[in-house]
Amino acid sequence: MISGDLSEGFLSPVVGAVMELLARYDGPLAGKRVVLLGLEGPLKAIFQSLLEREGVEVSASQWNPDALQKQVRQADVLVAMGTGPVALPQTCFKPGMTLINCGPAVTPGAAWKRGAGFSVGVEQRVEAESWAEIGPLSAALRMQNVVKSFARWAEQQRYRPWTLRPLKLQPLSPVPSDVEISRAQVPKPIWQLAEEVGLLPQELEAYGRSKAKVGLALLARLRHQPNGKYVLVAGITPTPLGEGKSTVTIGLVQALSAHLKLNSFACLRQPSQGPTFGVKGGAAGGGYAQVIPMEEFNLHLTGDIHAITAANNLVAAAVDARILHEATQSDKALYRRLVPTINGVRRFSAIQLRRLQRLGINKSDPGALTPEEVSSFVRLDIDPAKVTWQRVIDTNDRFLRKVTIGQAPTEKGHSRQTQFDIAVASEIMAILALADGLADMKARLGRMVVGSSRSGQPVTADDLGVTGALAVLMKDAVKPTLMQSLEGTPVFVHAGPFANIAHGNSSILADRLALKLVGEEGYVVTEAGFGADIGMEKFFNVKCRASGLRPDVVVLVATVRALKMHGGGPSVTAGLPLPREYTEENLKLVSEGCSNLKKQIEIAHLFGVPVVVALNIFKTDTQAEIDLVCRVAQASGAEAAVPCHHWARGGRGSVDLARAVKEAAAWENGFRFLYSLQTPIAEKIRTIAQKVYGADDIELSPEAQAKIDYYNQQGYDTLPICMAKTHLSLSHIPDKKGVPTGFILPIRDIRASIGAGFIYPLVGTMSTMPGLPTRPCFYDVDLDPATEEISGLF
Repeated sequence: MISGDLSEGFLSPVVGAVMELLARYDGPLAGKRVVLLGLEGPLKAIFQSLLEREGVEVSASQWNPDALQKQVRQADVLVAMGTGPVALPQTCFKPGMTLINCGPAVTPGAAWKRGAGFSVGVEQRVEAESWAEIGPLSAALRMQNVVKSFARWAEQQRYRPWTLRPLKLQPLSPVPSDVEISRAQVPKPIWQLAEEVGLLPQELEAYGRSKAKVGLALLARLRHQPNGKYVLVAGITPTPLGEGKSTVTIGLVQALSAHLKLNSFACLRQPSQGPTFGVKGGAAGGGYAQVIPMEEFNLHLTGDIHAITAANNLVAAAVDARILHEATQSDKALYRRLVPTINGVRRFSAIQLRRLQRLGINKSDPGALTPEEVSSFVRLDIDPAKVTWQRVIDTNDRFLRKVTIGQAPTEKGHSRQTQFDIAVASEIMAILALADGLADMKARLGRMVVGSSRSGQPVTADDLGVTGALAVLMKDAVKPTLMQSLEGTPVFVHAGPFANIAHGNSSILADRLALKLVGEEGYVVTEAGFGADIGMEKFFNVKCRASGLRPDVVVLVATVRALKMHGGGPSVTAGLPLPREYTEENLKLVSEGCSNLKKQIEIAHLFGVPVVVALNIFKTDTQAEIDLVCRVAQASGAEAAVPCHHWARGGRGSVDLARAVKEAAAWENGFRFLYSLQTPIAEKIRTIAQKVYGADDIELSPEAQAKIDYYNQQGYDTLPICMAKTHLSLSHIPDKKGVPTGFILPIRDIRASIGAGFIYPLVGTMSTMPGLPTRPCFYDVDLDPATEEISGLF
């Protein structure tokens, strides 16, 4: 059976030529008899199907004399493929019968009325209509098929308008738990969502039913498509009470897409397993504004963090293995093993040739190196005391903050002290978030500095020979993961660098893909981690420098109860009821806490970007408290201040916020960076400390100053700054709420992520490995073996 729309496929040129000729037949084809002679297989089936659609009576025949004569006598049209040995008398052909030769050139027979001879062994001249040779026509149709095929391909490459069909949401009161809400909604199949937002099937790599990787070829396909509006969600200084930036992000895009019918994408970071099983729990949003399925969002997702962990620890293993082998082998033995003879041939690998070039050795024959060149090539001479690369694990584990490695007898006494960082603090995570493609990511991985040689020269991953292997481990992680919100609006989840340790933003690639997909009138809402002084400042000074993208508006998230804590409210303890200051009206605490909100608005204005304040409403907030915050926000320069009810109502509860964002994003803004890259390292740090944090000055430890001198010597002084500082205060002291003043910011150490492309000072006692609390979240996590249902995670 042949079915389908002819406009979606291509006819065989031969079939097309025959149908073109039959279209010239005198009178309608319906009711005529056509004999197909010598046709087999698909060609016969196609002919028969097409002719029967025209109401033609079709019969097929082979080169059998008796059966053929009977069929030909009744035929109005004879379509023949090839030649046969059968001789047909003139009496077989009724007057006006059409003969069409679909085969190759045949032995000339009697001359027919319309051109060259058509012979099926006919011994006599027969007066009948015929087109003797269809070759030129089929050739023309073949060329036409090529043109049509290219035109279709070109049409596919164009931007596709969205056909988004939101999922219905029926909020309940009281609001159920996050996981109950998530499980009550059935997400669309991921291929359906992809089609609705203009993705092509070949651009999607499904990971089950509800998530998929999106290929980076999309950027090339839509390279001429204008970007949509770029919206950043940041927040006031975080408190244990939570501000809800992810919830606001999801609520905003649900409002934009599902209710205002504007294309919008949310771009979120992938949560780390550390806080998921530690204190914080999940990071998929909450209430009726969250990413679904939330269990998949919070656990493993598509394995990107695992790929980062594997790649990071491969580098660590390569560093210590190289130190051991160089310490225990001669130059000759090292060279023999690094450049072995395989099948009688000895050659350098590509990455080894790159190292030779960096050393100024322009030779490609392993046998041509002098002893001095061999020694220079094989010895990285890494100083064990100056190794800066740490191992990582995606678990909060305070006992890995300092460890001793190399204590087995096989390590021959080559032990040293090192540490583990949490996986999301790995430079590879920062690279994933800042890379603009696979080639750029590979180049950045190769530039990562893992330590110094005894002569003070930086040693890179490329020197170790590990760059290609890292790229292989990371080749799938570089693609953003597509998911959806509760209302079926699209979400990109990609990368997860911590904001107090790294730059705290989702990937440039996710943002770029989303900006192309939403179109010129659409919106991409991306979230920066922690407060505006941390994630937002790094978004502007680090991420926007790397991406070249410019934001249109900042959404600054606040809550009444968090402002109360900044106003001097009592501390809270997990698991205990909130003090009454947070559950009853207290305008004094709110008013005093608004100092932090004012400061964060001021920070956004340092970069010339308009601000819309999103007040995330809780049921304990009073109208007087809400009105007070909104008045203060607008008096402090916010373009708008909007109470938001997305947690309880979904996108419908953030429609006013969406309208305010749309209005603010339409205005021209004077975006600018806080400092020039040519500014000295210490001055860049001082600028952030004074203008963003409100410090009087900075204090550099001797170790930090020595690092600055070294980075200046190595030419790293033009990199941007990525401060590693507590997120719980504008200062370096976590307990200092509100807007601390009169403090000196201590810089105890400075490190460099050369592959990622930034310098990161360590402020105060900042740790790169969190610890578990007395009662971690994992106490409540369980799995039902019968249903595989997860409980207690959220």
